[in-house]
Amino acid sequence: MTTEPITWSEAKRGSCGACAGHGTESPDEAPETPRERVNRRWNEIMQETRVAQTGVQILFGFLLSVAFTPLFHDLGTFEHAAYVLTVVSGATATACLIAPVSIHRFLSGQRMKDEMVEVAHRLMMCGMLLMAVTIGCTLLLILHVVVPGLLAKLLVGGVMAWFALSWYALPLWLRRRSARRATREE
Repeated sequence: MTTEPITWSEAKRGSCGACAGHGTESPDEAPETPRERVNRRWNEIMQETRVAQTGVQILFGFLLSVAFTPLFHDLGTFEHAAYVLTVVSGATATACLIAPVSIHRFLSGQRMKDEMVEVAHRLMMCGMLLMAVTIGCTLLLILHVVVPGLLAKLLVGGVMAWFALSWYALPLWLRRRSARRATREE
């Protein structure tokens, strides 16, 4: 890994292979070396991981206790299947969101931070998708019991559409808008 500063033209092109244009600098900011950039991105991923881990761990802990409540055994096949899907997606979300910590522990000091940032980014994206699935399944399980019928599915569909818009569509739209603006400024 080199420690030469990147130029503004390189930053505008999004030359960081691991970030595919994320976190590029503006002309008002001091240029950062590739090492500084990867360290900053790693610290950002760790902060984001802390937030996501807390949410998924609280939800997963709640889900684990549901099976031991007296009313759980009175639920039907659909509710049991929804519960299994919810718990499995919660467990896999937890694994994805904690994996960057394990990767860091195993690879710390190996001068592989570029690779760790790229893999942690992918695990975070996968973990967030699985967390959205877990939340959707949890809502379906609860609302199917509380509001039987089509209304429960419509409510869950509406909430999941909001997740898709706010977690995925909005950031992608902002990224595309920023890329168009950068292209016009060149």
